[in-house]
Order: sequence, then C-alpha cells, then structure tokens
Amino acid sequence: MTARNDTLLWMYDRMAMSRYYEERIRDIYLEGKTPLFNMANGPLPGEMHLSNGQEPCAVGVCAHLGPEDFVSAGHRPHHVAIAKGVDLPAMTAEILGKSTGLSAGQAGHMHLFDPAVNFTCSGIIAQGMGPAVGAALAFKMRGEPHVAVAYVGEAAVNQGAWHEAMNLAAVWKLPFVCIIEDNAWGVSVPKSASTAVPRNDVRAAGYGIPGVFIPNNDTLAVHAAAGEAIARARRGEGPTLIEIETYRLEGHFMGDVEAYRPEGEKEALFAKDELPRFRAMLIDTGVADEALVASIEGAGRQRVDDAITHSRNSPDPVLAGALATVFAESEDL
Repeated sequence: MTARNDTLLWMYDRMAMSRYYEERIRDIYLEGKTPLFNMANGPLPGEMHLSNGQEPCAVGVCAHLGPEDFVSAGHRPHHVAIAKGVDLPAMTAEILGKSTGLSAGQAGHMHLFDPAVNFTCSGIIAQGMGPAVGAALAFKMRGEPHVAVAYVGEAAVNQGAWHEAMNLAAVWKLPFVCIIEDNAWGVSVPKSASTAVPRNDVRAAGYGIPGVFIPNNDTLAVHAAAGEAIARARRGEGPTLIEIETYRLEGHFMGDVEAYRPEGEKEALFAKDELPRFRAMLIDTGVADEALVASIEGAGRQRVDDAITHSRNSPDPVLAGALATVFAESEDL
C-alpha cells in the first residue's frame, strides 16, 4: 500500500512533533532533579518513559485509523497518543498532574485516556490486550466497520494475558491488530535472554493468523503492512500480528544510565534514526522542499509549546477531589 503525498507529510508532521514533545517533556522532567537525581523532585515526579526513536510505529499504523477505531498503548505511549489525535493540551496537563488533564491530573503519563478518539494506555505489561480485543469484539457484535489496535513491547508477548487475548481474537476472527514494538530491550534485559524465538511474528502461526516482521524501523514499510492488516480486519478476515524492529533512543526511563547497553550501541542507533532519514526522503523525492518541511516542524513545535504553556498555567487538582472518581459515594462505605 503506497502512501499518498499528503499522508507522507502528515506522518512526518506527527513524527517531528512527537520527537519535539518528548524533548520538551524530558527538560521539564529534569527540573529540580539535577545535579543529584531524585525521581520525586521537580514539577513532574515519578517515572517517565519517552518514545524517542519509535515514532514510525505510531504514524505508520495510525495513518489508517479514524477516531472511531480503538487503540491501546503501553507504558511508553506519547508517540502513539499524538499520532492517534489525543487532545495535546489535555494530555500534557495530565502528564503534569493538572486539573485540566484528560483525567483531571489523577492518572499521569502511563494512564492516558481520551474517549473522543478511543485511545487508552496502561503501565501494566500487556494490559492493553484485553481492552483492545474487547473493543474489537464489540465492533463485530454491533456490525461496525471499526478496528482495534493494541501496542505492546517485545517482552510483553511472554505474558499469559497476551496469549489469551491473541487466541480469542483469532478464534472469533475479530477486527484486531497487535503491534509489537521490538526495541530489543525489556528494561535492561535483552530480547535474546527473555524470548525463545528471535522474531515474534512467527508466533502468529500458533493462532492461524498472518504474522509480519518489519526491519529497520522503516516508516513506509510499517504504513504498508499496517494498511493491509487493517483493511483485512475491516473485511472481517480476522487479526494480524505485526512486529516492528524499532529503536529506543532514550533509557528505559528518565534517569536510566543504560550501563547494560554494549559499547557503541547507542551511537549506532542514532546513526539509523528514522526521523532525519524520512525528512531527507521527502525532500529528495520532491514531496516537499526545505521551506515546507521547516513550516511543518515550526507548526508542530508551536502546538507543543502552546500545550505546555496551557498546562503550566493550569491549576493543580484540589485535594478534596482525590477520591471523587475512584470510589463511588455510598452511605454503606
């Protein structure tokens, strides 16, 4: 499936905006945490997982989706949320724990939820599989032409919940696509030490469904494979499993010193970074010139900066509301 020029430009817009977003979030996260790193300090306490380098996995798939289609992501969700069209100011406010956030600042960056575009994510490994398969079942039962997509990491496929969900999706021929973002590391454990097979797309055979492997973090290859898988799902032909070889350009979390990586690995990954390569491709093929690309980048940065300003200026949640949406009020409690 060949991407049209407007789709190529949209994908670059979301990739560049996502990269800039993560860079801004990184800077905010580090406020108050230097020179001595303490995860509890600063305006953004707790863990933070950035998606720099994994942008092709998001845009290549979400280019084929509409707001009615369902997407669940994992604990590294920002690139997917941006590609799916999650409200950027509300998402940023949620990450910063503000009352104007998607969940009034009560959920944080690993539990973003935007019903307007059917997006959710979870910090629990493989937790998004069940909700996504459930959404796919609902679409099929209602006779709706929508698709559910679950994003997981390469280590998440070793979870029992992943296998159970994949099996049901295959048995019931649900409109479901599983995207495995294979960045080769489960925190500090290499894929070779955690997974019995070198490529997870081969697991699809165990469920009688197509399995696709995409090497080299290739945006156009992701777009083509996802387009075929999503079209197949919409036709009622069942799920597809897609594993994408991608690159995590940051640590597992902010503050991770990455001592587990072999010498020279990070430098090699930056040399293969898809964002500048994709930018050059747009210009070399005449899809865009430098001025248009610069305009796209500038507009994306402005959107991010505006979302951060909005969030910084938003009020903190009031303490009295901490349990308002967690426990139902009852005279019996």
